[in-house]
Amino acid sequence: MEAIKLSTVLAQLDEKVLPDGSQKTFSIKFIKKNGELVYYPRCVSCGLNMNLKANAMRGVRLVDRNFDPLDHHTPVYIWSILEFNGNPVILK
Repeated sequence: MEAIKLSTVLAQLDEKVLPDGSQKTFSIKFIKKNGELVYYPRCVSCGLNMNLKANAMRGVRLVDRNFDPLDHHTPVYIWSILEFNGNPVILK
């Protein structure tokens, strides 16, 4: 596994749609505010009802193979992202 920079992860999270028009999916592992470790094997980027960049957060939503939502929108603090698409995240 090759480490991936946080700036690269954020750029990929901002790309919500592939060139063919389908939603871009990814896997992510992060730590919630309460200390719980969370792993989403397939999710998509989504908006939240706040200024995401000013609050250093991104929104993700767990989906199935048909892009049907399995859970509600989840805010992710960018500094708590540990893994993205199977690659460990570094801060450099």
